[in-house]
Formats: sequence, C-alpha cells, structure tokens
Amino acid sequence: MSILKLDEKMVEYAVYGGAVLGGGGGGWIEDGLQIGRLALEIGQPSLYSIDEFADDDLFVTVSMVGAPAAKDQFVKPIHYGKALDILTQKIGKTVNALHTNENGAGTTVNGWFQSAITGIPLVDFACNGRAHPTGAMGSLNLSEVEGYISHQAGVGGKGDNYIEISISGSLEKAASMIRKASVEAGGLVAVARNPVTCAYAKANGAAGAITQAIEVGEALLAHQGEAAIESVVSKLGGQVVTMGTVTDFTLETTGGFDVGTVRINDEHEMTFWNEYMTIEKDGERFATFPDLIMTLDAKTARPIVTAAIQKGQQLAVIAVPKAKLLLSSTMSNTKLLKPIEDIIHKSIISYLG
Repeated sequence: MSILKLDEKMVEYAVYGGAVLGGGGGGWIEDGLQIGRLALEIGQPSLYSIDEFADDDLFVTVSMVGAPAAKDQFVKPIHYGKALDILTQKIGKTVNALHTNENGAGTTVNGWFQSAITGIPLVDFACNGRAHPTGAMGSLNLSEVEGYISHQAGVGGKGDNYIEISISGSLEKAASMIRKASVEAGGLVAVARNPVTCAYAKANGAAGAITQAIEVGEALLAHQGEAAIESVVSKLGGQVVTMGTVTDFTLETTGGFDVGTVRINDEHEMTFWNEYMTIEKDGERFATFPDLIMTLDAKTARPIVTAAIQKGQQLAVIAVPKAKLLLSSTMSNTKLLKPIEDIIHKSIISYLG
C-alpha cells in the first residue's frame, strides 16, 4: 500500500525500531512516544510512499539538532511547528511533503506532529536511514551542489534560553549556526531545513526508512530478552558482537555533541560522537561508522542510547554492516566523514572499503 494510516502500535514500533537504527543517537524513546502519540491525538497522520509525489514536488526536512545529554535542553511540540512556520514563510513556496533527517527513537517520528497540525503529507523517507552526528551528514549531499543556498530555521529552549533562528547561507555555515543555536538554547533545537525536489531526495536519501524502522520495532517487540535481540539482528542481517558489563564510560558534552567511550568487560571499546563510531578489541576493528553499532539491555532488550550508558549496566552490542542499511549518499562522502577522525582520534576513512 502506498499510503499507510499511522496508529498507536506503529508509533511504538517506529520509536523502538528507530532507537535501534539510531546507533546510539537519534533522541530518547520517551520523547518519541510522546510526540508520536500527540500527533495521533490531534490528527490522523498518514505515511505516503515517495512514489506518490511528482519529481518537482518540494520536500522539507524536519529534525532535532543538539546533544541529547545536555542538562538544560528543552524542546516541545510547539517548537516543531514554529520552526516549520518560520521556514515556509522564508521560502515563500508550497511545501508538498515533510520527512525526517534520520532514523532514531525521537527522530523517526519527526514530522508526524507537524503533518497532523498542518495537513502536509508525511513521506516514507529519511535523509539517512540511520542516525548520524552532523547536520551536513543529514543534508542529502547538498554540500556538493555548487552555489546551493541552505535555508534553515531552529526553535528551542525556555525562559532566557528560548531561541528562534532563521538562517540562510552555505550548507556548512547554516548548519554551524543552527548547532550554535542549540547550545545557546540549552542543548537542543527543533529544526526545519533544506527544501529539495522529490527527484533530488530520491537520488540522495533513504526511501522506505520509516517503514523499515516500523518493521525493526515489530521484530524487537514481538519477543523478549535475548530472543528479541536475536530477532532484530536477524531482521537487519547483523550480529551480536559481545554481551557483558560496562566497566568504563566517559561522556563529555562539547560543541553541541556528546563525545566519549564505552568499555565492555574491559575488552571491547566503543567510541561515540552522539552515535557509536567504532567498536574494537585488542586493535581488531569489528564495525566502523556508517556501519550500525548499537547497545541494548542484555535482559530486557531495551535499546540504550549513548547518553544513557552507565557503569555496571549489562549490555548486548550489535553491529550491522552498512551494506544492509538504507543510507544517504552522504555516507560515502569522505569530506563529511573525515571530521569524525579528529573527534574520536581513530581511523574511519580507511575502513570504508
């Protein structure tokens, strides 16, 4: 079916499946459930296949930008709607469809609320079928379009931290300003950005990403414990790399990102930049971003994002090769992936293959 009416069960599946595809980032399960359910309370969002749209129809990305672990972060549904309103006024054109920037617990349902309140269709599409740290990675390789002017709007924060920002400029500068705004807003902003045609989106993004998250969530929630973990691994074509205790964990929120390391049983070490970037043991690399690396509670199979890791947790670590994922063209753009190496101080590019 090319048009899917969303319901309460799909909210749950999308959020939990999105949490797995978030790879350690992509927001919080509770936030995703809240906004997904709110969308159903105020309207009836439906998910449209990308094939329902004409090549020149205009798509807009809706997202969150910031550091999920930031203590003062404050983004509410009204902020999502406001950011979209600011952007549509700025561009002065009809928006034909909304879509998220990435899969994640909070991000998979990006756009559901906005679609419910505006009636703008929600398309089964994400800029990237997994979560990623930088705005440029979620911008459909527009960084390679000569002379492209990026239009972005961001809203978030409360009290003295409240910010509304509209920015136009090069993709890099606009994304950087939105990231700085997220810091000033206390850690997160809701964003609407980068109008593109359906044809451009198709060529550079991840069509079917939302239904994939729903299917992964269904595979997870249909079972319990280790059986649920195995079900997800089987669905995605991945593997369980290790199971064990978090023996060391570091996290620093800097520049609007969560950066750190996780060690399991004093053997496997993972690095993260919002999302997990690498997992290795004794110098042997098991997976490297944009491969999907994700942690789940070893007993309950609940996905655990990087910002929620604590020493002593019992975790299962899964990995899915990038070839098995729905990915954006940005995930093979070495210019966009190179900055990871400066943040985590490990090689990424040489593992792209």
